[in-house]
Amino acid sequence: MLRTNAALIAAVLMAASTPIATFQNASTRFPARLDSYFKKTVGLTVEEQQQLASGQPVTKLLDGDASKEVAVFGAVWINAPIRRYADAVRDIENFERGGGFKITKQISSPPRLSDFAELRLPEDDVADLRTCRVGDCALKLGEDALNRLRSQINWNSPDAGASVNLLMRQVAFEYVTRYLKGGNDSLAVYRDSSRPTFVAQEFKSMVDSMPELTVYMPDVRKSLLEYPKSGLPGATNLLYWQETEFGLKPTIRISHLTVREGPDDAVVTSKMLYASHYFWTGLEVRALVSDSSRGPGFWFVTVNRSRSDGLSGFTGIVIRGRVGSEVQQGTLEGLRTTKRMLEAR
Repeated sequence: MLRTNAALIAAVLMAASTPIATFQNASTRFPARLDSYFKKTVGLTVEEQQQLASGQPVTKLLDGDASKEVAVFGAVWINAPIRRYADAVRDIENFERGGGFKITKQISSPPRLSDFAELRLPEDDVADLRTCRVGDCALKLGEDALNRLRSQINWNSPDAGASVNLLMRQVAFEYVTRYLKGGNDSLAVYRDSSRPTFVAQEFKSMVDSMPELTVYMPDVRKSLLEYPKSGLPGATNLLYWQETEFGLKPTIRISHLTVREGPDDAVVTSKMLYASHYFWTGLEVRALVSDSSRGPGFWFVTVNRSRSDGLSGFTGIVIRGRVGSEVQQGTLEGLRTTKRMLEAR
């Protein structure tokens, strides 16, 4: 369990180690709302504020339910137009590729079954599904999907693996179609363990504990909880699925990306709808804020929260410190990558 969870979190973000140039005699003044957030919510020290103002990235672990949640803050100044990042992230298939991202595919609007043509479960997952039962399964699936796998797959057939992948593509297609109509109420109830996990409940609980949304961006919170009934005006919404390398198991993920770009700022949210392993749910909120006192460019602020297995009980106590350290380091390296990529262009 120690290797699995530590490697899982460490692999979340791609690494880069190029040092960042600093600004000489940089002021530690920030835009008013950011200043309040940095000091009152995140609790940045004077030294961390000075580091951030000098052009270096800063990260910090945030409070959360230690039995199931990991949360990290990160920020850096980027000397590039906000539009450059917004355009890049909208091209999600190219933005999240390489490294731990093996496949990234945007889902059509409306979704099509062919959007999932490349979705294939690893052989180990197919083998595990042979013995899967409700309440005892290595793969995160709802009760209906598990029962369909038991009743519709001829496990004695030589092409059982191909049949499993066909069914999983159908299940994924139906899942995103239901979500686009019914929102969070249509998210999965995982039955991989003896205790059901209601993704919608975990997501709402997580969102309600985020002051970034409850205090600073209530409209974003509302859209995250009430989509599609309520959305962000002028925002781009798209769904995508991925095959990613996490820990010891490749993981299939489905996410909902929202990008709202204004004249002087932008907000990007990435909401995890499904993960075949490890995660119950997750959310990354990225705020891009211009600062006329520093000239062209923007503050890039990210908060990433996820809820997952393996952080509770005695084993969770053992690994929690290591996981938090590696998540923080991964976020730092991700900020360096983003800064270097955008400024180079």
